Amino acid sequence: MANQFLCVVIFLLAASPISAAQVPRPGSQKSRLQDAAQAISAGKMVQAESELQSVLRSTPDEFHALDLLGIIRILQHREPQAEELFSRVVQNNPNFAPGRAHLGLLYLQMGRPQEAVPQLREAVRMDPTRTDAAGALVHILQDQSQASVDAGDMGKALALLNEARGYAPDNADVQFEFGMLALRLSLQQDAVEAFQKTLQLRKNDSLAFYNLGRAFMELSKFEDAHQQFAEYIKMRTDDPSGYCALGMTLAALERSEEARAEFERSIELGPAQTESYYRLGLLELESRNLEEASRHFRQVLDREPAHAPSLTALGKVAFEQKAYTEAILLLQQAIVNDSNMREAHYYLGLAFARTGHKQESEEQLQIATRLEHDETEHRRTMFVISDPGPSAAQGSSKPK
Repeated sequence: MANQFLCVVIFLLAASPISAAQVPRPGSQKSRLQDAAQAISAGKMVQAESELQSVLRSTPDEFHALDLLGIIRILQHREPQAEELFSRVVQNNPNFAPGRAHLGLLYLQMGRPQEAVPQLREAVRMDPTRTDAAGALVHILQDQSQASVDAGDMGKALALLNEARGYAPDNADVQFEFGMLALRLSLQQDAVEAFQKTLQLRKNDSLAFYNLGRAFMELSKFEDAHQQFAEYIKMRTDDPSGYCALGMTLAALERSEEARAEFERSIELGPAQTESYYRLGLLELESRNLEEASRHFRQVLDREPAHAPSLTALGKVAFEQKAYTEAILLLQQAIVNDSNMREAHYYLGLAFARTGHKQESEEQLQIATRLEHDETEHRRTMFVISDPGPSAAQGSSKPK
């Protein structure tokens, strides 16, 4: 793909290496360069090289000629010679954007993306209209971002995608990828803006609607989230997760009966799932229908015995029923499966207090307090990625 992309760009650029306003005298260097460019476009490589060699005999470092000769070498599949020629172009005239672009595109074609990036960045900085260089650079940044995700470096991955957005603000794929990563990092407002931009560019992107709804849920904008999930299920009428998500927004809006209907619809479509059973259980627990809540939580555990939220919820049911020994066992099992379940530690501390285990109670309540503090600090210290400014759009890397 890179090779085809490069060849298309080469022909477009080769057609006019000299400003059209400059009308050269017959036989001049400019005339020969224009003749060479036209010959390349027509596929007449022998004629083109003859013109270029004539220029270079009189002016060995003429960078337009070296650049066009490098293009010929690429079309002849002589990449090492092309690299040498483009390198000379950049050395002789560092501010010549086509030379930078061609060298960067060549590096990408040769499987050397790390070397391509600085050349492509400079090409776009010098000439923001170069969609060839910008497109190649965005492709590399997306690949590097994914590699950073795979390596566990989420901050670097996000910065790379943010740079890519600067070069391609109207690329729906880049906006969506950025939104997904921002959502993963709890940068909800950034995720909202990225998914909204995605939907401006790709109006029927069902996954953008779904994940925009998720971001709104995290921001406690439940009515906005409801609207997004409603749009999603219009497009994905048979997806149980969409109805479950819609039910969650309705539950948050205290529209319990409507929420229950959506959870039940979700279960009809996906009876093997667990989430909607769990959500039904929470509705019943909120209404203090403890037996019915317990039934739904056990339906979850029948399918997923290590489901820590359901174990915690069952522990709460047992606590409310004053079955403290049973509550302790359930909550301890929940913590074994997920030691960061703050609510499990909290209710375990209460259950220990009710059974006279003061020291164990204090330990669990301290853990619950620490986890709550950690969650607050995490939210406070998360950095926010703002929209790329004009300089980023012109090729300047400015992770925010």
